[in-house]
Amino acid sequence: MDELKEEVIASEEIFRGRILHLHVDKVRLADGTVSQREVVEHRGAVCIVPVKEGHVLLVRQFRLPAGKVLLEAPAGTLEGDEPIDQAAARELEEETGYRAGRLHFLGAFYVAPGYSSEKIHAFLATELTDGEAHADHDERLQPVSVPIEELHRQILRGEIEDAKTIASFFMALPKLA
Repeated sequence: MDELKEEVIASEEIFRGRILHLHVDKVRLADGTVSQREVVEHRGAVCIVPVKEGHVLLVRQFRLPAGKVLLEAPAGTLEGDEPIDQAAARELEEETGYRAGRLHFLGAFYVAPGYSSEKIHAFLATELTDGEAHADHDERLQPVSVPIEELHRQILRGEIEDAKTIASFFMALPKLA
């Protein structure tokens, strides 16, 4: 595996934002070749598949990079050194107004490892009870309840285009059967 490793030999920060940072790295490959990598650093996120009475609770929101409204599982960025299960519980309540009686960790995945460090930790939320929704001040969300079978069909028809929602749903599917 060492023949695949890359060593960063120089790095230039291009942008430092609230959510992400962009840098261009000069790397040396194992065979000595020098190349360049553009890297988006992200502190990580959580994605929750909340299930209540055979329905998955999703949120509809406009996504500027996609240029349209997408239907997505509730999700959000980790805050500081916040434990991932606490982040999942926080985001679930903020975006849906529900609290999870049980949070089942499903696994984690990189969103786009060719250029981003963002890793999403997926959870299944069950035994939901009422809480209080309080989306971020710049978020506009519409909650949507979709039967599990219908969400599965929407994904297979290409109607759900958000990768974290698709991946998390399929990770949760064996527990939903």
